[in-house]
Amino acid sequence: MKKRHWQTKNRRSMFRFVGIFFVLSFYVFLYAYLIEPNWIEIKSLRLNLPHLASEFDGYRIAQISDIHTDKWTKQRRLKRIVRLINQQHPDLVVITGDLVTRRSQQFLTKLQPALTQLTPKDKTVAVLGNHDYENNPQVIIKALQARGIITLRNHIYTLKRGNAMLHIAGVDDVNARRNRLDLILKQLTGEDCAILLAHEPDFADISAGTKRFDLQLSGHSHAGQIRLPFLKPPILPPNGRKYYSGLYNLGEMLLYTNRGIGMTGLHFRFACRPEITVFTLVAKSK
Repeated sequence: MKKRHWQTKNRRSMFRFVGIFFVLSFYVFLYAYLIEPNWIEIKSLRLNLPHLASEFDGYRIAQISDIHTDKWTKQRRLKRIVRLINQQHPDLVVITGDLVTRRSQQFLTKLQPALTQLTPKDKTVAVLGNHDYENNPQVIIKALQARGIITLRNHIYTLKRGNAMLHIAGVDDVNARRNRLDLILKQLTGEDCAILLAHEPDFADISAGTKRFDLQLSGHSHAGQIRLPFLKPPILPPNGRKYYSGLYNLGEMLLYTNRGIGMTGLHFRFACRPEITVFTLVAKSK
């Protein structure tokens, strides 16, 4: 009799545990699918750049990365992202690759109207990522140009304040083997501050070695996108495994890896909120 009572009690406990597990799993699923992907963090940093001219002290750069426009992307979400960027009143907007997901360039028509609404004081510049190269990069470049966005492919865009200059360099995608840092270095004359846009963050081991850039801005890794407490480190892509999230100091160069605004693969985010980063540049003399 006691044995049967014990078995019944154990069975009830098991059913209760299973029920709690499924309820919690359901709420985690809803959070990762509906809440966190839309819970965008505005992350603000002040960065001291040793070669920054005083004329650019206080210059504001807004970075987004890995938009990954695809069939799941909603116009409402894209418009909200642009609105949040504009609310930061940036001088410059930079997009560090993967505007679309692989084999999804037909969905550029969703992204284009939103990008038109960006209102930086100076310009919006972009580099391509590995997913962009898995589409037709020329189509993407033309779509950006039609919206007044400059695509930097192993090239530089120079901002001027009187005689002072701030160079924004963009290295083409590393995974696609289109990177030509040597071409960029030939274009950089003098010792004016230079910021490098590179989709893959681990390229910083090469760019930092040149001692020519004060800062590299990257994306690519999504910081893992889904970061489960029992899975450390998170699952990360090639060339995004070493410096996969946040700010790093690589000797004379800073590196910042943005967590990305979109998703790829599973359309979930967990413990890894999408991010818009706003940098306020500080000259050394300040």
